[in-house]
Amino acid sequence: MSETETNQEPEFQPPPPGEFLGHPIALWNLFGAEFWERFCYYGMRAILGPYVALAFFAHMGDQAEAEASLTYGGYTSMVYMTGLMGGYAADKVLGYQRSIMLGGALMAIGMFMLLAPDLTTFLFGLAFLVVGNGLFKPNISTMVGKLYAPGDIRRDSGFTIFYMGINAGAFFAPIVCGAWIGAAFGYKWGFFAAGIGMVFGLMVFQIFKSWLGHVGKPIESKPGSGPLIQVLVASIVLIGPVYFLLSKSDVLGIILSAMMLGLVGYFVWSGMKSSREQLDRYVAMLILFLANMCFWALFEQAGSSLNFFARDYVSPIWGSVQDWVGTDDQGGNFTIFQSANPVFILLLAPVFAALWPKLDKMNMNPAIPRKFAFGLLGVGLGFYVLVLAVGDMAEGGRVSWTMLTLCYLIHTMGELCLSPIGLSMVTKLAKPSEVGLAMGGWFLSIATANYVAGRIAAIAAGGGGHGEEAGGLTGYLEVFDQLWWGGLIVAVVFFLFAGPINKLMHGVK
Repeated sequence: MSETETNQEPEFQPPPPGEFLGHPIALWNLFGAEFWERFCYYGMRAILGPYVALAFFAHMGDQAEAEASLTYGGYTSMVYMTGLMGGYAADKVLGYQRSIMLGGALMAIGMFMLLAPDLTTFLFGLAFLVVGNGLFKPNISTMVGKLYAPGDIRRDSGFTIFYMGINAGAFFAPIVCGAWIGAAFGYKWGFFAAGIGMVFGLMVFQIFKSWLGHVGKPIESKPGSGPLIQVLVASIVLIGPVYFLLSKSDVLGIILSAMMLGLVGYFVWSGMKSSREQLDRYVAMLILFLANMCFWALFEQAGSSLNFFARDYVSPIWGSVQDWVGTDDQGGNFTIFQSANPVFILLLAPVFAALWPKLDKMNMNPAIPRKFAFGLLGVGLGFYVLVLAVGDMAEGGRVSWTMLTLCYLIHTMGELCLSPIGLSMVTKLAKPSEVGLAMGGWFLSIATANYVAGRIAAIAAGGGGHGEEAGGLTGYLEVFDQLWWGGLIVAVVFFLFAGPINKLMHGVK
């Protein structure tokens, strides 16, 4: 790196003094705010597909779940797609703290709009959620990275602890918003509970703001309310196109592809401007973005095809099948499976957080590309469990709930090998001045994966519908088998090429 480029990079400034459990106390502010924001997101996500199918596409019969899956995929993809713009706004205009507060406020407004009975207002509510999440999600993750000096061995563990905050909120959300409030009073009130969670998240972030100190403060050259107004106006303008794209899946796919190509071009150009080492690191980062896309395209069947599969073909954990499935007026208990992944995260994350430093001391810590390969293998293997379960299912019966739970357990183990490691990887491979943009790129890769996941779910659920085991179950079996083989093949490829990818990272572990 040239002297000029080095002088442009800001020096690390530690957060305010004070630690808890060996990590900066500021981490626990971000942990709490993220807990409630994820409660909001996963609470509505658990019931989004079933509610949309029931409220807006029931007249389409067997295709209701397929149409709902496309809406679900469009929403979840754009939630992550706008992270690229949110990261840029925080890096260059608004600062991280104000971006998080503005994004959270927009999300709360959007969540309460979901209570409306008409599809137009509902989609506008989703648009508010999309834009708000773009300002919130990548920037709070970036702030975690800014709490640790370069080379601090605690960074990966810090991100894993932060990941526990994400999954603590995700664990309680489906239980409260879906299996309890949604099942007893209707899905709309589940959305209301999720909105209250977002309000709590903003309160936590503001009350304990002093713990952050200078971390994420507004940019010195952009003081006052002017930048805030600029980003707010831009956000409101963006809501219109997002609303349009929620119902135009093909157009959304083209835009996502264009944005990914633009992202690749930008980071190659930025790396070439800096040094060969930085260029290599950006190439490695983009390759790992590809692995991330493959992983989440499979994993994100959880809220769509696996959710419908649980409703129609999995035995109830408790109660009758009627209580499990629900009625036209109220939701069912099947959304409880949406809490399986986060509870496994809470149980296993401390194990993985302790495992990586221990393996590092023993000089046995797998390189980042190999951890990604383990993650891909896990997500594929989970679907193989369901393929075996469906094959052994008695005619007219239901798959044991333990098999779907096992699928989620294996998926979770794969996730812990990839997702928190990926968040940390971005903060280490990107230039300090482009960390927010790079984190937005990470979430853009997840956005693309969610779009693909929606398409896969539409295929799997297209033959579904209550009582149509012959058509619907066959569709699920074929898709799950293809996902198993796809995950296995990509995992093997990354195992084989882990060495060359690791060399491109120039010592980053």
